[in-house]
Amino acid sequence: MRKQTLAGLGLMALALTLTACGGRQPLKPVQGQKLPAVPVGAATAPTSTDLLTPSIQARPERSVELLTQSRQRGNDEFDLPPEKQPK
Repeated sequence: MRKQTLAGLGLMALALTLTACGGRQPLKPVQGQKLPAVPVGAATAPTSTDLLTPSIQARPERSVELLTQSRQRGNDEFDLPPEKQPK
């Protein structure tokens, strides 16, 4: 049992070591492959950093507006009771 525990810990340490040694070089196309086409209306092709950065629509800012005054809820004409299902 102790050998299995030590083997498991060794395997986990090896996996952690291998995942921590990733490259930090800029992305380049594979030899013989072309870069993606330039989008319509763009002057230049986007770089890898441009493609990996999320847009404003993908990561919108939070609205931190607080409710300062409570108000009575108005009549909602679409707030209807559920229909009865036939048995």
